[in-house]
Amino acid sequence: MPLPRFERLPAERQELILAVARRHFAEQGAEGASYNKIIEAAGFSKTAAYHYFDGREDLLSAVLDGVLRRLLGALEPWPAARDEVEFWSRLDASAGALAAHLQGHPDDLALADAAIGRTSEGDGPWLAWFDELVSNGQALGVIRTDVDHGLLVTVTAAVFRAADAWALARMKASPTPPAPAEGAESAQVWALLRGLWSGTGSSFDEGNTDAR
Repeated sequence: MPLPRFERLPAERQELILAVARRHFAEQGAEGASYNKIIEAAGFSKTAAYHYFDGREDLLSAVLDGVLRRLLGALEPWPAARDEVEFWSRLDASAGALAAHLQGHPDDLALADAAIGRTSEGDGPWLAWFDELVSNGQALGVIRTDVDHGLLVTVTAAVFRAADAWALARMKASPTPPAPAEGAESAQVWALLRGLWSGTGSSFDEGNTDAR
């Protein structure tokens, strides 16, 4: 976490520093970006930097925490659906909102996997969102109950994480790729989830496929 002196900087200055760092980490990789170059680009000395952060990893953590907050902000808290149709509709809306955020914020897309990976174990906020999703789906009979709940939560979150990595690869391959959750691409993700959640991949009402 940033040191107290960083928190006392004006909010605009904090965001500028983190935005510069985020861009460098996104372009050069979470492990490859140069701390000295980030400091230089942000406009302060190495001595001043150590008043704000304990070091490179501290700065990286602050950047990834911000990425995760924005991802969860795009998803918004999971609202419990009342039936299967509403469940799929809300899941589609949540995935669409996340995809739109990632499409509009390529730095967050580039760092999403690293940000999620830091909280992919235990009771972190990322898994907590999927816990709510899976619990609601199980209560509605949409998601199987013959598999350990925690395993279903972890694997469901992993599908979304893999989809984000896939979207990043597609974005790098084309300057103007389609949105990650649109068309045939999203249909493939939903097919994975249907298979995972049903155990067969074909037990859901075919009438709902237009919403997914």
